[in-house]
Amino acid sequence: MKKQRLKVPPALAIPAIAGLVFLVLPLFGLLWRAPWSTLPERLAEPGILAALRLSLLTATLATAVSLVLGVPLAWVLARTEFPGRRFVRALVTVPLVLPPVVGGVALLLVFGRRGLLGGWLDSTFGVSLPFTTAGVVVAEAFVAMPFLVISVEGALRGADSRYEEAAATLGAGRWTAFRRVTLPLIAPGVAAGGVLCWARALGEFGATITFAGNFPGRTQTMPLAVYLALEQDVDAAIVLSLLLLVVSVVILAALRDKWVAA
Repeated sequence: MKKQRLKVPPALAIPAIAGLVFLVLPLFGLLWRAPWSTLPERLAEPGILAALRLSLLTATLATAVSLVLGVPLAWVLARTEFPGRRFVRALVTVPLVLPPVVGGVALLLVFGRRGLLGGWLDSTFGVSLPFTTAGVVVAEAFVAMPFLVISVEGALRGADSRYEEAAATLGAGRWTAFRRVTLPLIAPGVAAGGVLCWARALGEFGATITFAGNFPGRTQTMPLAVYLALEQDVDAAIVLSLLLLVVSVVILAALRDKWVAA
């Protein structure tokens, strides 16, 4: 049956068009101002390549950390009952609404050399996280992991728990059931959450510059390079911004089928 097209009243159409223009116009401005004639040469500049390599490396490592820690956390939130579970879920989602700079300050207070755990890590293992590449990974994982947890928890709540119960009746332990039954069921949710987590880590700025600093080749990721380039070379900042825009579009295209299905 063919759907009947509804006429949009002007009171809704005008602000809708204005909202679309408001969102699209800055992106158009970025494309219009891009130095297309010198783009290949600028993409090959050592500073841009170093920031790109570091961003890809740290975002991937942060996503790996988030998968190792976030998937079990999502399972606990979705499959178990314990006092204060809602409070724990609220704490997990705090980094989503916390200003990233505040998150960086909080990380310094915990992992800095005089922090809650940083002093012990430094004196016992000789490990100092602030202003290092590892610090970038920690900052990105802190900000990005909630995206993974929320996605995986939603997938777990939507999965039929009877399959896990059937595996238990056949003698499978909790770990075996989780590994061979639960994970295959929620694999699309884990993949989507991992992609969102990676994208958020790739674009992280505030917590990274506060906790890890902005040292080229060591902690200067692409967003930090954009910030620095704006003061020295606007065209370089535009090129880096274009790279981040391309990544964002690719991620949206990859997740489109999942959103449409949802």
